[in-house]
Amino acid sequence: MTQEETTYDASHIEVVVGWEAVRRRPGMYVGSTGERGLNQLVFEVAERAVNQAVARRSGFVDIVLLPDGGVSVADDGAGVPFGGPEDTDGPGIEELLTRMGAGAGNGDRHDVTLGFCGVGPCVVNALSRRMTAEVRYEGVRWVQEYARGQAVTPLTEAGAAAGTGTVIAFWPDADIFGTAQFSYKGLAERFRELAFLNRGLEVSLTDRRRADAPRSLRFGFPGGARDLVDFLDCGRPSGPAATDIVSFEHEDPRMAGVMEVAFRWSDSPEERVRSFANSRTTIGGAHEQGFREGVAAAVTAFARERRLLTATDLGLDTERTIAGLTAVVSVKLDRPEFVGATHEVLGNPEARTCVRQAVRDHLGRWLLEHSEQATAVMKSCSADRPALLTGTTNGEWGGVSKRRYVARGVPGGYRIWDNRGRRWWGDLYELCPDDLLRELNSGADPERISALLKRYRALKR
Repeated sequence: MTQEETTYDASHIEVVVGWEAVRRRPGMYVGSTGERGLNQLVFEVAERAVNQAVARRSGFVDIVLLPDGGVSVADDGAGVPFGGPEDTDGPGIEELLTRMGAGAGNGDRHDVTLGFCGVGPCVVNALSRRMTAEVRYEGVRWVQEYARGQAVTPLTEAGAAAGTGTVIAFWPDADIFGTAQFSYKGLAERFRELAFLNRGLEVSLTDRRRADAPRSLRFGFPGGARDLVDFLDCGRPSGPAATDIVSFEHEDPRMAGVMEVAFRWSDSPEERVRSFANSRTTIGGAHEQGFREGVAAAVTAFARERRLLTATDLGLDTERTIAGLTAVVSVKLDRPEFVGATHEVLGNPEARTCVRQAVRDHLGRWLLEHSEQATAVMKSCSADRPALLTGTTNGEWGGVSKRRYVARGVPGGYRIWDNRGRRWWGDLYELCPDDLLRELNSGADPERISALLKRYRALKR
């Protein structure tokens, strides 16, 4: 390889300006050029309309998948203003659709974020072969057309209009997205979720792509998180261990925000804990960790009060108390701090403390006031389920799930081992040797397991 071929200097740097940068690297702005990216275009356009509805400045949000491959997003609010931010309470329609960052919210508890990273509808314009905007204001209908990030017509009066509102329609550029199509199911899941998390929000989603099979859904849930728990529990078995839904809302100035929590136990050993921060779906994080610890603390305190546990007994851990639980933990903060660029893990340490205390207080009162259901909860927590009765919480393990080694059919029923070779056997906390762990993990014969246990305990004496 010659020196000329390996030389790298300023002449090799290409400066890409304007919307060409977005069109060259669309995945940086909407996640992908497939189905996921297309759905993200809808969320970017719908974000403003959803926030209008949540703030009670409009009554509905209407999304329609059009037969020609486009999407229409409509609301009945006051209409996007015409001027710039210097003379109105927000950006004008052209600025909103052609300038990066125009119309971005404050990011506080009142904002509902649908976008990938807050880029807004201007990026949708840049990635669309065509976009139209219609604003109904003071009895007049105004329209404007755009293409690939630029306005191609001036804002034009187009006759009289009944009512107020804004309609933005766009057609993704096939040069970027190819033959990918919008996912009706994916859109429905996200808008349904938003309606659960924001009382008063009403969203309709209509698919008109097939004239012979149109479909439509309307979302609106006045019960909020309680309704979401019911939805998640649909089809789950109910039995003696099933409880009523425990729910509460609480504002705590220490975390500068509010929380909405709803949960209940069922006969199923599977846990379903869904957490959200400022209407974003999260994967664990401080608020979920606080919820788990709060449940364990409340159940343990109740068990000690009823003398089911003595003062010297180890407390019930989070995995045992959460088993069989369906829960929704939603926080809305003025200053959310997320770990990583994808905003999937909430990092605010104060959220953990506040949620833990609120859950412990509310659940503690509920257990005292509902003795029969409290008994069912205690039976559920003491049943033989994949959990340890230890003094170690998930927080002390860094929130990482521990691998279990389970032996069935040995004397006493199920016995659980963790990845550090420790197990809980009655009131005895032992260390198991590697060869025993291998036998347990391989599903060895119960008699052989019992023999190994006896030999191991004999060696310890």
